Amino acid sequence: MIGRISGELAEKNPPQVVVLAGGVGYEIDVPMSTFYNLPRVGDKVVLLTHLVVREDAHLLFGFLTAHERTTFRQLLKISGVGPKVALSVLSGLSVDDLAAAVASEDAARLMRVPGIGKKTAERLVLELRDRLPVAVALTKAGTTPGSDVLNALMGLGYNDREAQAAVKQLPPDLALTDAIRQALKLLAKP
Repeated sequence: MIGRISGELAEKNPPQVVVLAGGVGYEIDVPMSTFYNLPRVGDKVVLLTHLVVREDAHLLFGFLTAHERTTFRQLLKISGVGPKVALSVLSGLSVDDLAAAVASEDAARLMRVPGIGKKTAERLVLELRDRLPVAVALTKAGTTPGSDVLNALMGLGYNDREAQAAVKQLPPDLALTDAIRQALKLLAKP
């Protein structure tokens, strides 16, 4: 799989760019959030990529941040969501806005994205609930006391609900390492 492309930005035609790397021009579809932050044509660019291989095509999708690429991959795991729809979601909403919409179960907000109907929006809310960290939505407004512990637990593989339940049981004045230890003990209990 092609995981990263580094080279000269040769063309910018939304939502596609061409990056020259090693004498080859790679056509890469990017979400608008990435497109708006790209350098000028002729400048050097590094994109994290995701390759989709189909019977009739090899499609390359590019992202400026690992967070965008991870979210794109989470979207692809949902039934009925292909690469073009996932790209549309990330073009219509930032990763933080998507996480906030999922956390607040705001399907109407997702329906404003072109190509997302009511059923798909409801499926996104339902299936992304445990896949996208709500901590992203919480830290958007500012760091909350348990967000570091929440991020650590989710990084260890616990889903959002389990992690939040454990964080709610912790005393607020614990040091980070102690809070993580206590949360792990709480999660280990049957």
